[in-house]
Amino acid sequence: MSSHSAVLEGVLERITYANEENGYTVARVDTGGGGGELLTVVGALLGAQVGESLRMRGRWGSHPQYGRQFTVENYTTVLPATVQGIRRYLGSGLIKGIGPRTAERIVEHFGVATLEVIEADAGRLIEVPGLGPKRTRLIAAAWVEQKAIKEVMVFLQSVEVSTSIAVRIYKKYGDASISVVRNQPYRLAADVWGIGFLTADRIARAVGIPHDSPERVRAGLRHALSLASDQGHCFLPEERLIAEAVKLLQVDTGLVIDCLGELAQDPEGVVREPVPDPEDPHGTVMAVYLPPFHRAELSLAGQVRRLLRAGEDRLAAFAGVDWGRALGWLAERTRAELAPEQEAAVRLALTEKVAVLTGGPGCGKSFTVRSVVELARARRAKVVLAAPTGRAAKRLAELTGARASTVHRLLELKPGGDAAYDRDRPLDADLVVVDEASMLDLLLANKLVKAVPPGAHLLLVGDVDQLPSVGAGEVLRDLLADGSPVPAVRLTRIFRQAQQSGVVTNAHRINAGRPPLTRGLADFFLFAEEDTEAAGRLTVDVAARRIPARFGLDPRRDVQVLTPMHRGPAGAGALNGLLQEAVTPAGPGLPEKRFGGRIFRVGDKVTQIRNNYEKGANGVFNGTVGVVRDLDADEQRLVVRTDEDEDVEYEFGELDELAHAYAVTIHRSQGSEYPCVVVPVTTSAWMMLQRNLLYTAVTRAKRLVVLVGSRRALDQAVRSVSAGRRFTGLDMRLAG
Repeated sequence: MSSHSAVLEGVLERITYANEENGYTVARVDTGGGGGELLTVVGALLGAQVGESLRMRGRWGSHPQYGRQFTVENYTTVLPATVQGIRRYLGSGLIKGIGPRTAERIVEHFGVATLEVIEADAGRLIEVPGLGPKRTRLIAAAWVEQKAIKEVMVFLQSVEVSTSIAVRIYKKYGDASISVVRNQPYRLAADVWGIGFLTADRIARAVGIPHDSPERVRAGLRHALSLASDQGHCFLPEERLIAEAVKLLQVDTGLVIDCLGELAQDPEGVVREPVPDPEDPHGTVMAVYLPPFHRAELSLAGQVRRLLRAGEDRLAAFAGVDWGRALGWLAERTRAELAPEQEAAVRLALTEKVAVLTGGPGCGKSFTVRSVVELARARRAKVVLAAPTGRAAKRLAELTGARASTVHRLLELKPGGDAAYDRDRPLDADLVVVDEASMLDLLLANKLVKAVPPGAHLLLVGDVDQLPSVGAGEVLRDLLADGSPVPAVRLTRIFRQAQQSGVVTNAHRINAGRPPLTRGLADFFLFAEEDTEAAGRLTVDVAARRIPARFGLDPRRDVQVLTPMHRGPAGAGALNGLLQEAVTPAGPGLPEKRFGGRIFRVGDKVTQIRNNYEKGANGVFNGTVGVVRDLDADEQRLVVRTDEDEDVEYEFGELDELAHAYAVTIHRSQGSEYPCVVVPVTTSAWMMLQRNLLYTAVTRAKRLVVLVGSRRALDQAVRSVSAGRRFTGLDMRLAG
């Protein structure tokens, strides 16, 4: 490589690869040398848009495979000077409201002076045929915003922040962006989604905040707690938190202890409280909580006890009911008898204010719920049905013949996450039934229980052996723990018709620690393949071609690939790329949008990967699945039809909230049911292979399960019971 610094000017023609995390980009530029030849440039080009003219500083070198290339160290954008350059620049989708056709018309009218006109007197755009006053105003505003963002971008680039994040920072703080980044960089981690502590820390270092500043250590401690909550913990034991912060921050233990003390003095800092030691029944540990989780635990335990003790009873009719007659009436109506344990569950739900019903597949949870709802409605009770996901709510509605909604819609969550219904304005309900309750995390369960009116009955239904919620807490397990005041029934008997299903039989075998039967069943198969990469390719072949051909299932709607992990050759990331190529390939005239390393096309199956309270009617939540219905390059947005049949718009800048969902991790599949699931089980996912993970994957399937991979890995998964429980204090608070 030559070591001389050089300058290269050219128009960015296309981005062939971009790594969102570190900004490394591979692009092709036109240096205007004629002959339409494009040069390869590599390096930190985040923020540069196709069509922009760039002045890049860097070094020339050559690559064994790609030949001569230019490595960029930094760049500035230059406004293009030729008519052709201006047309490309404006038509690149940089300014909202101007697509290629509009750009053509504007440049035809103003020529080389186009950019000066927009800059100095954007009102003159109205002279362009077909541009009305409304579009003119939009374009002028977008130009101003683009310029302001550019300034912020140039500054943020000097501290190495990616474009999509820079745009978010600008949206959050507007003109104050530069001052916040310069003076309070750690605020970004709390305020801006997509900026973790590590990015904020990198910015802080770049703007000169010292390594051992107390502000940095306090931010690092809160970050360690927030990482723990992403892993499902509601608190961390103090010693473990201190050790993790020391490792993360690389500072003195004494400094961490001092800063933790300061945070504990701040009402919005952390809460310290002794709780029983999960390891030692007689000991205690000092638990450190982020305030929202501490408040939610106290509140949830208090609300559950309040409901259990309520003086009034909105289903009082069932206190003295003749159960023989009631159940006889029910059997006539449903044409089926309840088993004894189901009957116990029905009586419990209608006579106790809070009850839990749990059990595996094929044990009749659904029929039991239907029976509870039928009896309550026969007494003209107001029954409200909900589930954590759109799919689970749909299933509950089909089962009971009554309306069911997601918990978020039921509570009408508002931007910011506050609910329209709470203790002061409870739901109008006599009976609230929540299905798939294993998915309820602490924060959502607290919002839900707060909204149940005193005297009403709450029935939580779910399978406690599945994975716990994606969010923090183990609410269902804590409600079922020893010492919990909440009465519960566990259904264990598998019904005759369910015994004929290989899916149900094997789910129970896995749950009991026995390997699944993989031969001689019509609905449960194992394709053995020891090599991980080959298993990844085989998974794609099975899901996209073999199953549709043999069973007539739609690969997009009916087949779901579920994988233990995100990374690696058989992880969700790699499989999504391959499945997209197989199911929704690129085609002439098919609009597509590249964002970072992903390409979005109409027809893509996608999932939302964060809770966003600002989107849709009541927010769009982590795990919501949908299909891309429309993609508009001029307006720079795409429309997703979600599985709740809502159309939700995404600006191109927000596409890091969407991931492809041809393959999803098993954790993300909770509460969903699919006609068929395909699960790669490979030795490269060794750490992840646990019984409740495999059990959750298998129980997502209604008709068909295909495992692809290694028998050794499958046996490992069945044998290993997931180690530690999550750190939660809810069980202790419920036991009082």
